[in-house]
Amino acid sequence: MAKKEEAPNMVERFAEFKELKNIDKTTMISVLEESFRNVLAKMFGTDENLDVIMNPDKGDVQIFQNLEVVPDGEVTNPNLQISLSDARADEDPDVEIGEEHTKEIFFADFGRRAILNLRQTLQSKILDLQKEAIYAKFKEMEGELVSGEVYQTWSRETLLMDDEKNELLLPKHESIPGDFFRKGETVLAVISNVDNKNNNPKITVSRTSDVFLRRLFEREVPEILDGLISIKAVARIPGERAKIAVESFDDRIDPVGACVGVKGSRIHGIVRELHNENIDVINYTANPSLFIQRALSPAKVSSIHLDEEEKKAEVFLRPEEVSLAIGKGGMNIKLASMLTGYTIDVYRDTPDQVDEDIYLDEFKDEIDGWVIDSLKNIGCITAKNVLNTPRQQLIDQADLEEDTVDNVIAILKAEFEEE
Repeated sequence: MAKKEEAPNMVERFAEFKELKNIDKTTMISVLEESFRNVLAKMFGTDENLDVIMNPDKGDVQIFQNLEVVPDGEVTNPNLQISLSDARADEDPDVEIGEEHTKEIFFADFGRRAILNLRQTLQSKILDLQKEAIYAKFKEMEGELVSGEVYQTWSRETLLMDDEKNELLLPKHESIPGDFFRKGETVLAVISNVDNKNNNPKITVSRTSDVFLRRLFEREVPEILDGLISIKAVARIPGERAKIAVESFDDRIDPVGACVGVKGSRIHGIVRELHNENIDVINYTANPSLFIQRALSPAKVSSIHLDEEEKKAEVFLRPEEVSLAIGKGGMNIKLASMLTGYTIDVYRDTPDQVDEDIYLDEFKDEIDGWVIDSLKNIGCITAKNVLNTPRQQLIDQADLEEDTVDNVIAILKAEFEEE
């Protein structure tokens, strides 16, 4: 009677397990077999002489016990041995002593306690499998955008639930200042860290990381996603201001214009997502002087002295440009340092320095404008910047002909000799 009563329940359990997400059929069969063996090993003392055959499509399992045939009256362990007469009576009339007799046993015959034990074992293993599957899935997604619905908010973190009801934790320090979430609201973030301590996956997301800004640009600017534009560097003070350096691999594409969009259409969506965080998009260059000059925008740099080994830069500006370079609360110069990797020190051009030096733009009557622009692009803003730069460096970095460089040097030297 027990067999007829419990067997349907076993079928129902199989049907339920087959529908589990993130667990493939082969793994599921292996776990089911292992669970049966664990329970059987406790019941029989061992599972070494048991064959467990899973039939998940049918929703059942067959268990066979292999017993050594011994003379009548010499059975010492009924879980491993069977008497000759019992073996022959069990549909094996030709078996002999020393041979192996196989008989089928029915799990349901062991009663409700055994089935309850099996179910608990299965539930435990399935839960472990699900946790491992969640960890593996989200570990591969680190650095990717994810959206979740606000489920609950505490003082130190917010719990989000994705479409598959996976829990995502957004710590307070990973939220943008000004973030305020209402229950049921959809929040966009980037997966920053996934760990699995004690087989308990913890998925942490962030809205303050540089990666979040990168992913937003990838989403809004198709040229970045297609690989035509590359994001070379990002610097952020979350909720306040950010700088991003971009480079185009196609001369026909203006990387800054593509990122900003027509009338700011592309960047406006990003700014709104970041609570009006101001974003400066600049053209990347491998020339450190020019990169620093662009990073300090909107300030206009007069001259730059670099120490490439120490990664330090001394930047000289007209007095009225200093406050622009430093920015409110030092924000602009801090972001420029973060973006370029250089420690930047800002200095005012003193009146003496201004008198002693002359901006290249003053020589437009004698030097072609495109030549002046080429020199300014490598950080040579003034006459003395040019004269203090090695001749070969001017030729190589400004991409000018030798005769052109010699002519420029001669004109500039003549100016100071006349003085």
